[in-house]
Formats: sequence, C-alpha cells, structure tokens
Amino acid sequence: MNYKKLADLLFPDITKTLDYYEKTVFPNRDLSEEAKVTRLAPSPTGFIHLGNLYGAFVDERLAHQSKGIFILRIEDTDEKRKVEGAVKTIITSLAYFDLKFDEGASINGELGDYGPYFQSNRKVIYQTVAKYLVEIGRAYPCFCTEEELGEIRKQQAAANVNTGYYGKWARDRSLSLDEVQINLKNNKSFVLRLKSIGDQETTFEINDAIRGSLSLPVNYQDVVILKANGIPTYHFAHVVDDHLMRVTHVVRGEEWLSTLPIHFEIFKTLDWELPVYCHTAHLMKIDNEVKRKLSKRKDPELGLEYYMKLGYHPVAVREYLLTILNSNFEEWRNENSDSSTDDFQFALNKMSNSGALFDLNKLNDISKNVLLKIPVEEIYDFLLRWAKDYKEEIVNSLIHHKDAVLKLLSIGRDSAKPRKDLIYCEQIFGFISYFFDDYFKVVDKYPENIEYTEAKKLLEAYLETYDHSDNQSQWFDKIRVIATKNGYAAKPKDFKKNPEIYKGDVGNVSTVIRIAIVGRSSSPDLWELQQIMGEEKIRKRIQSLITLN
Repeated sequence: MNYKKLADLLFPDITKTLDYYEKTVFPNRDLSEEAKVTRLAPSPTGFIHLGNLYGAFVDERLAHQSKGIFILRIEDTDEKRKVEGAVKTIITSLAYFDLKFDEGASINGELGDYGPYFQSNRKVIYQTVAKYLVEIGRAYPCFCTEEELGEIRKQQAAANVNTGYYGKWARDRSLSLDEVQINLKNNKSFVLRLKSIGDQETTFEINDAIRGSLSLPVNYQDVVILKANGIPTYHFAHVVDDHLMRVTHVVRGEEWLSTLPIHFEIFKTLDWELPVYCHTAHLMKIDNEVKRKLSKRKDPELGLEYYMKLGYHPVAVREYLLTILNSNFEEWRNENSDSSTDDFQFALNKMSNSGALFDLNKLNDISKNVLLKIPVEEIYDFLLRWAKDYKEEIVNSLIHHKDAVLKLLSIGRDSAKPRKDLIYCEQIFGFISYFFDDYFKVVDKYPENIEYTEAKKLLEAYLETYDHSDNQSQWFDKIRVIATKNGYAAKPKDFKKNPEIYKGDVGNVSTVIRIAIVGRSSSPDLWELQQIMGEEKIRKRIQSLITLN
C-alpha cells in the first residue's frame, strides 16, 4: 500500500504538515520546568456541574501555584449535544466562582496564542494530524454502514467474543488503494479509524498522579478518530489539542479511566510525550445512610446554577471544595486561620481516589466562618450583585437602605463569641427581611403560656414606656418592670424556683416584644435592632400587632 498516495486521496485539501503546526504555530511554551499547563474542557451541553468546578480548582491550583498556564477550551465537536447559549453559561458560571483563566475562550473572544480554543474551529488541524496517521499506515478509511456494523456485532455475539471493530472483524482494515478509490468514486461515506496494534492479552503500566501506578489493558479496537463529516471524535481531538496546546497535566473524572488505553495508544503512535493524567474521584453524598454518586437527575445541588441562585460566596465554595480536595487542608486552615487559600500548597497525592463525600451542611458551616471574615461592605456589595441577577425586586430596597443593611449585617460580628448568622445571599436577605415592611411577617408564635389578649396588654405597656433614646440597660430595666407588674418573674431563675407563683419570666415578655418587632422568637440583640430600625418603624410595628389582636 502506498500510504502517502492514500493520504493525499483522502485529504486533498490538507496542504500543511504536522511538523508545521508543531514547530511554527504551536511551539513549546517558554515556561520553567516546574510550570504546569492545565485545561478545563467542558462541552456546551447547557449543564455545568459541581464536578466541573471540582476539577477546575485542581487545574487552577496546579497551574497558578507553579506559575504555569490555565486554559479554558470548549469541546464543541458534537453538534447533537450543543445547547444554544451554553458557552456563555459556562464562562459566566466559572467567572462567578472566581476562576481566572490565562488563555482560552471568553465572553469577549479568545485570549492566547495556542487557539482556536473552540474545537469546532480546529478542523483543519485535526485533519492534518489524521492525514499524517494515514501516511504512516496507522489510520485508514472505513466505509461500513450502520447496518453492516450491526451485522458484525450479531456475528460476534453468536461467536461469544468481544464486540467491536478489531482484528478479523475490521472489514475495511486491509482495503487496497484501488478499492478505496472505487468507494470514493461511488460517493460512499467513510469514517477514519485508528489502526490499532494492540491485542486483548497485553497490558501497559501508567502512573496516575492521584491513583498511583495503574496496570490497564492496551487498546485493541480500531476506534473512529474522524467522523464521516470530517469532525474528530473526543478521543482524537483532545489528544491533539492537549499536545499542541502543550498541556502537561490532564485532570478529569474517573469515568474516563476506561478510555485511557485509547488515548495512550494515540499519544504513543504519534510519538508525543504523554501528559500527567490525574483521574479524580466521583463526588458522593450520603442518601438514606447509603453513599452514592451525586446525580444530575436526583440532586439539584450538582448543578452550579444551584449555588449561584442561592448566592453562595465563591470564597466559601472554594474553601469547602479544598476540604474535600486535599486531606490536609483543614489541618492547614486551623494553623493558618487568616491566610488566603492561595497560600495553601495544593498536592495531588493528598486527593482521595475512593469517592469524595460532598456535604451541603458542611458547606453551610464553612460559609458561616468564611463570611465572618469578609468585611461587611464586601458582603453588601456581593448581596447587591446577586440581587441584580436573581432577585431584582429587592435591589432598590438594598440601595435605598444601604446604611441600615450594613448595620444589620454587622450585629454581633465583633463580640468575643461572634454571631455566625450569614450563609448565602438568599438566606442573608431572609435573615434581615424583617427590616423591610414589604417583607416583614410574623413567623413564630407567642410562648405557650401567653395568649393573644395577654400579649396585647404587654405590648401596650411596652409602647407606653418606650423611649428610643434609652440605652440598653435602661431599656431592659423597663421590660423587667413590665414583667413584674404583670405577674412575670424578673429573672428566669426565680421562675424556675417558684413556677407556681408566676405566669412566666421576663424572657417570655421579651419574646412577645421581639415577635412584634421582627416576627421571630429569636434574633440578634433586640435593642440594637431597634436602634437601626428607628422609633417610627418600631411603634408602627407594635401598634399594628396590637390592632390586629
């Protein structure tokens, strides 16, 4: 077989050589030996999930802590799976979580010298490499129809052998040049297949940076590398891109382990240096005391939109993901409580390879701690940005009452045991919503020992003595007087000693007042809240509840 003639026959329009792309268009990067080049390569299917973010943080840390390059590449060769607007969703979602790419796709076009960064725009590059594989006798055209491939599978099933296109079952593997020409002349459609030299008995060794040394079966299938429309398959395209973009570390989920033999063979066939593979563990959750994979169908928390709509701060999400990415992160955090996560030395060998457990409750706990360290002004700005995107109806209220909102967010943060009330934007607004008349509502009941008529009497007494200029001590002394005058113990311990002589204690009276003002039986310091809300609002709230009762 004259492979050069076959290559020219199949790719008459490809005039550049592989050598041209390797040396002229995509030369070796001018980086230090330690620098790592990583890429995040999502498909524009309309759903970007926590697993993407999980892997992206690994990519970002590896690249940036080594002064390397972090690339965003869009793998959009599968036309059937493309979703309108998905690329914008990917880019804006990753930007929300403060992932900073050094090159690749962006809202304003492409950045970098190793593009195009959309695979759909790299067709000529893939075909150049494919032509080279034909020239060296390691790729060939296959004219089999779907019906013919189905018949091969039936024969294999009857013979009780592995299905696929390989060995004696690879019908078009040995077509002559004349036979290829006849098929082309008859306008027969073809795919290009890799001519594998593997067999079913051989294995190869490879080191995975997370899983250690692996022994895997070699690829023996003549897999498709170019589809009938000339577009590459994932297996071929990503190998070509990773090599020409000079990617040093490939981070991807463990579900890709089964395809590693194909990628290994393509790299070796082309005599290209293999990148370091890093196969991350599945994200898991506990469901009814059973550990299982997070599911797109069952678990809304798998999608990044879930966290964006609720308004989780990116610093909190990053902090949490690092706790499940590296086993030593929490120990480091305890010793470096005020340090940025960028100071943490991320390590691949500290990653789990047996399933990373995702716990939403733990994320919330971490978020409370993280937000406590973020200045209130920054939290306000973040809340306002979130509202503009997801809760536009509260934007004017937040802007108009900025000073009050800042004070509400600040309550209890500077005490010896600081309050940790804030988790994510939706919850934060819910937490301070009592301030806004349009959102105020009574959500809790009065204490069991206090009926509505009794509550009304206590509230009337409170309004009679209320003086907005009272300091905290004076204010609470008046509540004690109201309590004792109406048969309540001035101190809870007095009530506990003699419950038969009191209706309750001063705490019950405070709760009635608190419910009237904020609608809840618990809240930050009530005196502070009243100072922020103002006398007019306080009197109006209480009078409204008295009238209602």
